[in-house]
Amino acid sequence: MPECLALTFDPHPRMFFQPDKPHFRLLASDRRFLGLKRIGFDGAVVLPFNAELAAMSPEAFIREILLERLGADGVVVGEDFHFGKARAGTPAFLAAEGARIGLAVRFVSPFRDENGTVISSSAIRKALAAGDIPAANAMLGYTYAVHGPVIHGEKRGRDLGFPTANMRLDPAFGLAHGIYAVKATVDGQHIKGVANFGRRPHFDNGAPLLETYLFDFSGNLYGKDIEIAFVAYLRAEAKFESLDALISQMNADCLEARRLLA
Repeated sequence: MPECLALTFDPHPRMFFQPDKPHFRLLASDRRFLGLKRIGFDGAVVLPFNAELAAMSPEAFIREILLERLGADGVVVGEDFHFGKARAGTPAFLAAEGARIGLAVRFVSPFRDENGTVISSSAIRKALAAGDIPAANAMLGYTYAVHGPVIHGEKRGRDLGFPTANMRLDPAFGLAHGIYAVKATVDGQHIKGVANFGRRPHFDNGAPLLETYLFDFSGNLYGKDIEIAFVAYLRAEAKFESLDALISQMNADCLEARRLLA
């Protein structure tokens, strides 16, 4: 029985051509593969995107990659799909070559929401960068989440009465800085909480960090891989006049997060 495989590239072509420009990846590779499996793919083929692949002509890509290396009987691509050197391989070219060599080609129209707006990774990134969590989650069809190990921090949260699980995310992570109502998954247990993603302007304005305070939880999380799912954006980061003012606002944030997550 033929296999259904997803063909993808690593690094992303945009990162190859613009290495100095951060690229916000919505999913880590392992999570992307799990997602593909969940919707029925048998596996994924990851091609290293390098100078050799970037210079390959559209004809060579079809012959060497699709036919010789993968033995493809057919391909399904977006109707704006371009490939090969300088994106010279157009949808019309792929369709014509497919008809000539017996490769089935199917084009998929952009997916749109009920208002006719195209749902795309770019639109999702834009919503996350604006802190518009409901819009991002609606386009995704699930709650946007990040995964990673808990690291040691400055222990400031503990001193303030709000011990946090800290995660260092990819420098290109493009979520808006601010305070969020979140749901964490720890060892299969689901825990509500509030998280700060940003530079901590009240303290050090340092490198961005995700700091999550888990409600009604106690335990050692250092080194554990956890998931943080973003449900709602509460407010932007801020610098306060005093620690008392900061603590008062943190208590208010917890109350609002509990209300939203109830």
